[in-house]
Amino acid sequence: MNPADPHPPLLFSLDDHPLLVPLCRELAATPGTLETRLFPDGETYLKVVTPVAGRHCIVVANLANPNNKFLSLIFLLDTLRELGASSVGLVAPYLCYMRQDCRFHKGEAVTSRLFARMLSNHIDWLLTVDPHLHRYHSLADIYTVPSVRVEGTTALTDWLTTQSSLLLVGPDSESEQWVSRVALASGHPYVIGEKQRHGDRHVVVTLPDLSDYQDRTAVIIDDVISSGQTILKCLQAVRQQGITRVKCAAIHGIFADGVDELLLQSGLTELATCNTIPHATNCIDVTPLLVPAIQQCLGIGGNQGSGNR
Repeated sequence: MNPADPHPPLLFSLDDHPLLVPLCRELAATPGTLETRLFPDGETYLKVVTPVAGRHCIVVANLANPNNKFLSLIFLLDTLRELGASSVGLVAPYLCYMRQDCRFHKGEAVTSRLFARMLSNHIDWLLTVDPHLHRYHSLADIYTVPSVRVEGTTALTDWLTTQSSLLLVGPDSESEQWVSRVALASGHPYVIGEKQRHGDRHVVVTLPDLSDYQDRTAVIIDDVISSGQTILKCLQAVRQQGITRVKCAAIHGIFADGVDELLLQSGLTELATCNTIPHATNCIDVTPLLVPAIQQCLGIGGNQGSGNR
């Protein structure tokens, strides 16, 4: 982004996302000002203070635990359009509602498609980091606006490359494809576990023989830590084979029900996450990955404008 541009993009965030400041700095963008509060009956009051007419607007949103955030987000996105923004893009480093990607049982809502359909109606482009694309080829399968996916594994690989004598541990077969890529790029060996899931919080993880890696620090890596049960069972399986130095690193740390504290109490020597979801464990920065991706989005979606939708 050209620092001399008389009309740099405006960046807004409803929750003061920690990525807002570094993104403004690296993009030479201007932070937008909002006023928000709740009326006594719990309804949202929102005012966009910064003039936005004719400006490209970017909203940076934390969409973990989204149900109590979605209405305010839609109010902001649509208000920016009504006030004349030339385009409105969404940077959602963690993209919610990607889990239910098919109708597993009769009558279930396929919420990934429903959420994508709703959100697409309010934005000109979308940028996210490592969304859950288990049964979808790309975000274009469900989102109708230009969408860019950034690989957080690049930042994770850089973090692992600075360390030595590691064994990377993928908790299940679903993780093998990207764990193997991270291992090759960072120069560390890896093993993959076998997971059996009997419910949201009932998981069994079995690992191969680790006797050749007793002198290494094990690093359990995963894309998302939600309930944390997969990581917890994997940690137990690693320690049962005699490896006492065990770390964990993930792209997205949701940490439902305070499971981050439970993981550390259970023997993890370090818990590291990317700063896609604000948390005390954020020590892997995805800002360098987002900046060129945002510039790309402004090129492919930033000229559509709200009047063309």
